[in-house]
Amino acid sequence: MKLYYMKGACSLASYISLNEAGIKFEAIKVDHGTHKTPDGQDFNAMNTKGYVPALRLDNGELLTENVAVLQYIADLNPASKLAPAAGTLERYRLMEWLSYINSEVHKSFGPLFSPDASEDVKKYARANLTKRVDWLEKALGSNTFLMGEQFTVADAYLYVVLSWSSHVGVDLGRWPALKRHNERVAARPHVIAALKAEHIIK
Repeated sequence: MKLYYMKGACSLASYISLNEAGIKFEAIKVDHGTHKTPDGQDFNAMNTKGYVPALRLDNGELLTENVAVLQYIADLNPASKLAPAAGTLERYRLMEWLSYINSEVHKSFGPLFSPDASEDVKKYARANLTKRVDWLEKALGSNTFLMGEQFTVADAYLYVVLSWSSHVGVDLGRWPALKRHNERVAARPHVIAALKAEHIIK
């Protein structure tokens, strides 16, 4: 199995989850600028969407999109408890979290990273992001993780997107519960291993 990732991108959630699940995989870095792999392959030709994560399965198929990839990883090792069992209401709650993080939080960061976005667009994006994260702060409340006491792939995804805050001038400290969540996730050994592997920390 091969994980195609970009340093610090949302694919870090897949990297973390593969570590947490104890799955053996080959990590292949895709260059942000050229979209080339270290051996010169054109990532865009491989995944015509042009973005990560992309998971090359052992049967040769390519799986994309965080919401799908993260659940696939979790299901490879149910004992890791990275996702509730399929068909249960709790599984749909996990999908609910993943969908919210993907469509409402992750996408709100996009314009803030874009050098082409006008200041008006960025102002709108910040306001929208603030509204979405305000809701998350209340929803998390005093829970240890999004699903309660159990760490799941949704926590990995939320950790990654909220870690972008410092890069775009958003102070995560205004949301103390989420800041504690990010610190809690950042301290997990498998998360540290992924951060070191991507050379985000030493």
